[in-house]
Amino acid sequence: MKSYDVIIIGAGPSGIVAGITSRKRNPDKSFLMIMEEEKGLVPCGIPYIFHDLEDISQNSMGPAPFVNAGGEVLIDTVTNIDIGSKVLQTESGKSISYGKLVFATGSTPIIPIFIKGYDLENVEYIAKSYKYINGLMDRIRSAVNIVVIGGGFIGAEVAEQLAKHRDKNVTLIEKENHCLYRAFSADFATLADKHLRNAGVNVLTGCTVKELEGSSGKIESVLLVDGRSIKADLVISAIGYKPCTELAARAGLHLTSNGTIRVDKYMRTEEQDVYAIGDCSQTSGFITGRTDNIMLASTATAEARILGNNLFSISLLRTFSGTLSVFSTELDGYVFASAGAIEQSALEANVDYVVGRFEDVDRHPGSLPGAKKIIIKIIVSPENGEIIGGEIYGGKSVGEMINIIGLAIQKYVTIYEMISFQTGTHPLLTTAPTKYALVKACENAISNIEKQAGK
Repeated sequence: MKSYDVIIIGAGPSGIVAGITSRKRNPDKSFLMIMEEEKGLVPCGIPYIFHDLEDISQNSMGPAPFVNAGGEVLIDTVTNIDIGSKVLQTESGKSISYGKLVFATGSTPIIPIFIKGYDLENVEYIAKSYKYINGLMDRIRSAVNIVVIGGGFIGAEVAEQLAKHRDKNVTLIEKENHCLYRAFSADFATLADKHLRNAGVNVLTGCTVKELEGSSGKIESVLLVDGRSIKADLVISAIGYKPCTELAARAGLHLTSNGTIRVDKYMRTEEQDVYAIGDCSQTSGFITGRTDNIMLASTATAEARILGNNLFSISLLRTFSGTLSVFSTELDGYVFASAGAIEQSALEANVDYVVGRFEDVDRHPGSLPGAKKIIIKIIVSPENGEIIGGEIYGGKSVGEMINIIGLAIQKYVTIYEMISFQTGTHPLLTTAPTKYALVKACENAISNIEKQAGK
């Protein structure tokens, strides 16, 4: 029986980063990564395979950096784990022992079994599988009428990419009043709806799918609760993902109410020498403190670096007390980004807040080519002025500006500190130094706090 000091199950972003980091810190230890497919995909890049990228191979991701760091890779599927004896079995019949075991098993699309017709031919999903997506691309090429169910990030991005094919009719169905409703407040989400429509997507919000209809076992139309029927050659369900934790549950690991593997702040499970990172592991909201299920590659790789540095001894303290969601996407050439609390999540968590807002252009002067409108909103605690969330809309500079807000939240920066924030500006890259958008939003928040206090 072969034996390794560390076995990592899964080769997504978290598994690869954890393996590289830990192997470099522990060059005397043996590492094995077990992955089900020889080729992987960059998860966040999957929507762009359907248009902007010329070929699926341009979005491929593999364990080469881990191998280059001295790790070994096995293409196989783990079928059983005996935690007590520290031995696992694979589909090919191998038995392998380990010293430490890392679950990086990721997540899988939620199958809408509650919708009649979910099992018809050409009802598809955005699975994080090279083989599956490669096959899906072939089916998309022959489809004319495509319906995407779910207006979250994946659904919106996939619909926008598909609509760039002028020979296709693309409809996006979202049951909430706006797309991207989980990450943005209504005013920003309304802009997302607008840009999706500008991109050629038929956006139907506030709509619920009643049934997927077809004949001879193949999809033909999507029936809505309100009686409307939408012709469909192909349906893509993008209603979310669930953690891949069935193997962990069979091994006896404790799961949270969200189905994730229960871990502490060093990614340790309740079983000795067993760890979990990424989409399959527990997260707790930075603002709310509640058990959450934040599935982001950025979150997963942060957890992976924590684990990689602490796998054999605690050498790098985890310096934040919860997981912070930081989102960004681009629709119709405009960037939408958010971090931490938004208005509706603050209300749901009963968190007091004040809003600071500012609008401008992302160049100075605004007459420069490529200038785009920018809107920034920050969510602030009125008690002490700490920044607890933010949303930004505009050009590509927004993608990094939201990371500034993310850092401010994690380091408990207040709006009073932020108004003296020293920035680097340039006419082609940023708003003007006289009215840097983030600083002006903080000034607006201070004014609103003073108004609330009656000053």
